[in-house]
Amino acid sequence: MARKPVIIGVAGGTASGKTTVAKEIFEEFSEQSIVLIEQDAYYKDQSHLSFEERLQTNYDHPLAFDSELLLEHLQMLANRRGIDKPVYDYKEHTRSNEVVRIEPKDVIILEGILILEDERLRDLMDIKLFVDTDADIRIIRRLSRDISERGRSIESVIEQYTDVVRPMHLQFIEPTKRYADVIIPEGGKNRVAIDLMVTKIRTIIEENAIL
Repeated sequence: MARKPVIIGVAGGTASGKTTVAKEIFEEFSEQSIVLIEQDAYYKDQSHLSFEERLQTNYDHPLAFDSELLLEHLQMLANRRGIDKPVYDYKEHTRSNEVVRIEPKDVIILEGILILEDERLRDLMDIKLFVDTDADIRIIRRLSRDISERGRSIESVIEQYTDVVRPMHLQFIEPTKRYADVIIPEGGKNRVAIDLMVTKIRTIIEENAIL
């Protein structure tokens, strides 16, 4: 009987450093059978909406995600079945026609702002991490990222952060911190916390190999 993969959830607010933490862990296990899945890939298909309507979507709300599909895919991977992971088109604000084939792996890292919000997803995770970074650091990082990588203006980033991102963080993301097994301050810069997680994950993998 095939062993159940180790599923690690990495949550945290926008620009908290959760993606960096997830990638750091991923790199530590690059010699292993491992895959990194981003919750952002599971934003809902909005092809039935006009472009203007898509722009009004609140992407920091739990309802923006196709959690049913994400749950189904995680369960399939847990049962050693491959999936076709969706690809989200950020320019068109909807799901693209492309998919990425993901075969079953021994370690699955799931990363996203709201992965700890859904109890069904939490129940599949062996380790739940929350990357906790001060709000002033996160807004500075988001400004830099959205301006340089996504062609946004300073005004639009600040307006979105004030009107949507911050209130959604306080309502939906920050409360999920209580579900975390480990809270990692300062994200990818916290080498000690990452090393501790890597050691713990290696232990779980070794224990699974014995079973």
